[in-house]
Amino acid sequence: MHIRDFAQTIPDKPAYIMAGTGEIVTYRQLDQRSNQAAHYFRSLGLSVGDHVAFLLENNARFFEICWAAQRAGLYYTVVSSRLLAEEAAYIINDCGARLFITSDYKGDLAEELANRIPNVEHRLMVDGTRAGYTSYEATVAQFPITALDDECEGADMLYSSGTTGRPKGVKPIEVGVPIGSEDPLYGILANIYKFSIDTIYLSPAPLYHAAPLRYNMRAQRFGATCVIMENFDAELYLSLIEKYQITHSQLVPTMFVRMLKLPEDIRLKYDVSSLITAVHAAAPCPEKIKYQMMEWWGEILFEYYGGTEGNGYCAVDPQEWLAHPRTVGRALIGQLHILDDEGNELPIGETGAIYFSDGKDFTYHNDPERTAQSHNDKGWSTLGDVGYMDEDGFLYLTDRQSYMIISGGVNIYPQEIEDLLLTHSKVYDAAVFGVPNEDFGEEVKAVIQPMHMDEAGEDLEQELLTFCRDHISHVKCPRSIDFEAELPRHPTGKLYKRLLKDKYWGDKKTRII
Repeated sequence: MHIRDFAQTIPDKPAYIMAGTGEIVTYRQLDQRSNQAAHYFRSLGLSVGDHVAFLLENNARFFEICWAAQRAGLYYTVVSSRLLAEEAAYIINDCGARLFITSDYKGDLAEELANRIPNVEHRLMVDGTRAGYTSYEATVAQFPITALDDECEGADMLYSSGTTGRPKGVKPIEVGVPIGSEDPLYGILANIYKFSIDTIYLSPAPLYHAAPLRYNMRAQRFGATCVIMENFDAELYLSLIEKYQITHSQLVPTMFVRMLKLPEDIRLKYDVSSLITAVHAAAPCPEKIKYQMMEWWGEILFEYYGGTEGNGYCAVDPQEWLAHPRTVGRALIGQLHILDDEGNELPIGETGAIYFSDGKDFTYHNDPERTAQSHNDKGWSTLGDVGYMDEDGFLYLTDRQSYMIISGGVNIYPQEIEDLLLTHSKVYDAAVFGVPNEDFGEEVKAVIQPMHMDEAGEDLEQELLTFCRDHISHVKCPRSIDFEAELPRHPTGKLYKRLLKDKYWGDKKTRII
């Protein structure tokens, strides 16, 4: 299905609602406004396969612009609104965008960008104008509200967050296929997560991230209503479930942790019984946290594992997870393989690099070397994660390859330690990684964001070290703990460990000792 269908059958139904302002955009409005922008794109000479870029907060115009590019057969790169000018400019220049759209809310950043993106031919701004930018609203209003004659499917070309090196543009193999062509993710939402025209979908994360963008765009292909949070707030999220009778939502584990740490009287005062499906991903969910969420919300938590690359997709329903705790699911798209350092397949239960075969093809834009590095000689591709499979084919993640700690020849995976620390009542957030040790090469370091910063100090450090030793092998326990008022997390929940590790590794030319 497509939004053009719903513009005919349910024109006045909200396609999405902005949670903060209450602004409603109906399917008729979404269809007409995206048609106008698509005609504008064509007027610039943008044809199927060309590139455009947007940098917007969770803005009411966001989906109008995405759908315009989608139905014009363009590649569209959605840039994180939290980047600095140098970082954003790299992505805009690298993707080859001929048009750039931003907002007055990001006006200061936009002004910095203007002279850093010399190959961009056209620059528009939503909700106002700044030097070097033309009004988006006034510009597209001049164009027809009817569909393009050559309407066809475009695709997002998103960039990985770049926690190691420069961000990588993940380019689908082709665009330009007929409107409504087969889409594996649409099938998963329909058959596994039970999306339908009656779905009311709550989206709490930044829309520039792959999962929120793609799930909202697919939800609108069902004729669902999306409720878009401008920013995540734990109590507000719960209140929106009650207010809009939300049926579906997608979260990351850190959001579960934030809600569970609310005072009980606040956490339990909102009616969440309308929820029938809560999907979560982006990082493994601590086992205890997931049990607590199921005790609160019921057996409605669906987990998946995949990446921006879309090369594979694993999923697990609540009942399967209870029978296989800690799994991220079985492969629904692609076939799983666990490989050792030499590229040999490992037996069931042994930990190694996770690869997919027979999944969706992709390349890293302008980076054949990284494309090659992500594939083996059989053509199988990896997201760089480490894990193992059980005898039933369920996958278990242990860590990112780059975060593995080797201490005294022993491989230590930080995820298990982080999961444990997050269950402590005085811990708000936790990061574990390796730091230099003269005798062992690396030792385990934890950096903690406490619930209350005034509790940080030697006493809390000793309490947490004892807590770790009481629950996991001493070889895995942190040798020391430092405290920070806030850990550097992406709004989607991804932890920027590199920013923390750099403080401890300094100017060393290698991270291997």
